[in-house]
Amino acid sequence: MSAGTPTTVVRQGRRRANGALEGEVLTALQRAEGPLTPREVQGRLAGELTYSTVVTILSRLHAKEVLTRTPRGRAYAYAPVTDDCGLAARRMHKVLDGRPDREAVLTRFVTELTAVDEALLRQLLAVGGR
Repeated sequence: MSAGTPTTVVRQGRRRANGALEGEVLTALQRAEGPLTPREVQGRLAGELTYSTVVTILSRLHAKEVLTRTPRGRAYAYAPVTDDCGLAARRMHKVLDGRPDREAVLTRFVTELTAVDEALLRQLLAVGGR
C-alpha cells in the first residue's frame, strides 16, 4: 500500500474508506437526541460494523476533538462538539492555522469565491463589526 492511500473496511462486499466510516458515525451522533455509547452507535449504522470498529472510530473522532465523551456505566457516551456547519468551520480554521502565510491563503480563498458568496462574506464581516 502506498503512502496516502486510504485504508478501507470491507463488509458484505462493500468497501468504505475510513473517512466515510467516520462520516457515518458522526451523522448518527448528530441525529441523536443526546450522547450515545458505542453499542448504541453500532445499532444506528447500516451494515455490520463490529463493536471494536465502532469504538476505534469513536476514539479517533474524540482524539480529533470532534466528539466529547462522558462515562456511562462501563463505556463512554459520545456527542459531537458542534453541528455540521460548526465542524466545517473548525476544519477551515485548522487548515488556515496549518499554513505559514495566512494572508496568501485568505487572499486565494476570497478571489475564488462566487459573486454570491463574496457578497455574503462582505455582509457577514460588516455585521460582525470587522
